[in-house]
Amino acid sequence: MKNAQQRRSSAVNVLIAEADSMNCQLIERALCRKRNGVVVVGSATDSSQALALLKERHPDVVIVSARLRKGPLEGYHFLRELRDSKTSLPAIMLLDSRDPKFVIDAFRCGARGVIFRDEPLETLGKCIHAVHQGQVWANSQQLRDLLESFSHASPFPLNEGLGMGLLSNREQDVARLISEGLTNRQISARLFLSEHTVRNYLIRIFQKLGVSTRVELVLCLLQEKHRSAASQGA
Repeated sequence: MKNAQQRRSSAVNVLIAEADSMNCQLIERALCRKRNGVVVVGSATDSSQALALLKERHPDVVIVSARLRKGPLEGYHFLRELRDSKTSLPAIMLLDSRDPKFVIDAFRCGARGVIFRDEPLETLGKCIHAVHQGQVWANSQQLRDLLESFSHASPFPLNEGLGMGLLSNREQDVARLISEGLTNRQISARLFLSEHTVRNYLIRIFQKLGVSTRVELVLCLLQEKHRSAASQGA
């Protein structure tokens, strides 16, 4: 009994936001059958219901379908609401299409990972655990598409290219650890800071670099790295 309780306490609590109740139930039952360290704590079919459940159930990760009950793009609106609420809750977007523009929009709206409906359930489980640990779930092609999109369509306002030079030494330490996929808790342990202090550093980093999500921060650092490598090569 004690081992079972320990497994439950270490499991990742997940909230599902899907277009209809049947899809919610299918995902929940599939995850429960696999015993992959995931517990579904609730499900919703629209953004308002999902936001209410977030406050009530306190999940660790939310899985959001691009299509919710009120329309094919409601999932994106929900992600933006989640991002604008300044919560650190990581979100995974569930997509039907592999079109890069849908993937890019998901990350722009604040998703930490993207999963496709034709992928194995084991992949979803790995994605859930990865984003819960503070990582960004994206393959190399998706990262290239994201970097190209942010570089050409909407460049980061880095104050005339100063980039990391805008940050204090401690802020640079925090930014690098975030780019390595560490959570606020892990960063606080690594740097011997409180989680509250790490959050404050993160807010200042976002403000100085002109980004609003951890994904954008990682892409910002990648962009600067590529720019530095190109200038050295020249």
